[in-house]
Parts: sequence; structure tokens; C-alpha cells
Amino acid sequence: MKKLSSKEEGAGLIEYALILILVGIIIFVLVTLLGPAISKFISDLMASV
Repeated sequence: MKKLSSKEEGAGLIEYALILILVGIIIFVLVTLLGPAISKFISDLMASV
């Protein structure tokens, strides 16, 4: 198995960080857009119980 140079390891870490940031942004946008709908669904569900 070939050992990665420190430059390649750094690039890999940056790629992982960018992916995590992208996933975080997507989750934030989804929660922001769907938050009112989810809140209404939960309040309707509680009202029917």
C-alpha cells in the first residue's frame, strides 16, 4: 500500500470538510423550509389526541 504524502492527506481532509459543510447547509435549508410544516403537523397531531 502506498503511503500518502502530507499534501495528499491535507487535500483529503479539505474534501471531507467541504462535504460536511455542504451537508450541514442542506440540512439547515431543509429545516428552515420545512420547519413550519413540521410544526403544524405536530400541533395538529397533538390537537387530535
